[in-house]
Amino acid sequence: MPVVTENLDFSTHGHAQVFDVTDSVQAKIDASKITDGIVTVSVLGSTGAVTTCEYEPGLVRDIAELMDKIIPPGRYHHDQTWNDGNGHSHLRASLFGPSVTIPFVKKELQLGTWQQIIFIDFDVRSRQRKLVVQIIGE
Repeated sequence: MPVVTENLDFSTHGHAQVFDVTDSVQAKIDASKITDGIVTVSVLGSTGAVTTCEYEPGLVRDIAELMDKIIPPGRYHHDQTWNDGNGHSHLRASLFGPSVTIPFVKKELQLGTWQQIIFIDFDVRSRQRKLVVQIIGE
């Protein structure tokens, strides 16, 4: 079974910044020779997360506000160990998870009408980020 591995690279500002990567993932599928299969999108790094939801301004704000309520910035054991102030970033990313896998049929991602693939950067500073897009199928 063929496997194609690609990357998406971009700059972020952190602080629960949300990116819609659906079109970029679809473009990787379109460029591959694989018609039917699954695609996994995974972030390299422990302060980012990948999931699906409706990408719209209100929900983007809701994500940041929810995270501030349930895992606010503060003093965490991680911060005491490394003095980098991003303990909450690691906890938030762990809650969402580093990857998502989605089927595609006839090169079309199988997503709901209002469902997009999003990357969330929870870190406390600007970063260069890399998502791995792995396409498996026939």
